[in-house]
Amino acid sequence: MGKALTKSQVIGNIADKSGLSKKASGEILESIVNLAYKEAKNSFTLPGLGKLVLVNRKARMGRNPQTGAAIKIPAKRVVKFRVAKAAKDAILGKKK
Repeated sequence: MGKALTKSQVIGNIADKSGLSKKASGEILESIVNLAYKEAKNSFTLPGLGKLVLVNRKARMGRNPQTGAAIKIPAKRVVKFRVAKAAKDAILGKKK
């Protein structure tokens, strides 16, 4: 596997493909990110890529792996990213 793209590489790629300046591309990327943060509580969908959703996890019992003692894990809210089917198919290939 290759290295992940950096933020500046992503911005440069967007600028090259769209014909915009790197500064304008960076501002667009920042505005999408800020919108995702603001709207995540209502679920934020980026069409063709996936969806950010808030999920409530229930309290549960777990184990300390070192001692084997039972511990109570409290309920909490977490952010999940659900990958769109189109993205899965494009990356992994269609199932036969």
